Amino acid sequence: MPSSVPSLGELVEVPLREIWSDEAASFTPWLAKPEHLKKLGDTLGMELEPEDEEVAVGPFSADILCKDTVDGSWVVIENQIEKTDHRHLGQILTYAAGLEAKTMVWVASKFTEEHRAALDWLNEHTNDEISFFGLEIEVWRIGDSAPAPKFNIVSKPNDWSKTVRSQAGDDGHITPHKRLQFEFWSAFREYVQSNSELATRQPGFQHWMNFSIGRSGFNLSAITSLLSSGDESTKSPEVRADLYLSGALAKKHFKELEKRKDEIQAQIDLPLRWHDPEGAKACRISIRRDGDFTDRGKWPELFAWLLKYLEKLDAVFRPLVAEI
Repeated sequence: MPSSVPSLGELVEVPLREIWSDEAASFTPWLAKPEHLKKLGDTLGMELEPEDEEVAVGPFSADILCKDTVDGSWVVIENQIEKTDHRHLGQILTYAAGLEAKTMVWVASKFTEEHRAALDWLNEHTNDEISFFGLEIEVWRIGDSAPAPKFNIVSKPNDWSKTVRSQAGDDGHITPHKRLQFEFWSAFREYVQSNSELATRQPGFQHWMNFSIGRSGFNLSAITSLLSSGDESTKSPEVRADLYLSGALAKKHFKELEKRKDEIQAQIDLPLRWHDPEGAKACRISIRRDGDFTDRGKWPELFAWLLKYLEKLDAVFRPLVAEI
């Protein structure tokens, strides 16, 4: 019996000028649309909340201004549909300073080796809070199909070295406990990437890992603690999945969610703890279980539990957060 041979199309690259005739009039408005920023954010491992286009910085205008929904920090996007040039490099540095942005994203059709090296140098020599990304954009079609964009990262921060610099003490030493935290979150990140659609962030030498829930001022957090949040005087290690609310409106948003407390609890099979401490600016809604992250043998069990309840919190709270 003759074998069945599939018929495959041929990928054809489309010149960018065939899609966008003008950088400011067509390319920037296209990229600023939420569905395209989502594709860009997926490439970066971030969730971006659009703020404005052509934002004035002195006599210049930043193409697109967004927020990183995990921490609410500013993200500046500078784009061009030609090969990178010195003018755009200077502009993105000007916008970074003028807008006090933490993340700068430069999108172009092609990066010269010199400009890629410049971003690498900036990532190596700026402080741990500042990040520069360089992305090349391509457009492809198969036969008569609609053209499809593709982003390729050509420069990004060396997160390991920046994380080490930010977490090390004055003597440059990382404690064994912090190193174990980093290993735990690194392994958890790989687990999430293999088993979930949740967008992961670079792990740190700390007791938490944050995840976006689609809006600044809110984020999901996976927590490890050597003390029980139910009774912090008790040395009873735990892991938690939290919805964390921060910023000037955190208390107001918390009370709006609390009005739907019974409805929310009915959708989750473990008790939620609503924590609104007096005098604090942030609030959280938590699910906890006993669990000692220092026991490596328990990691698969803890990973499965954390992911299960992060996804539950995401499913329940994401639409509610969007409505507030």
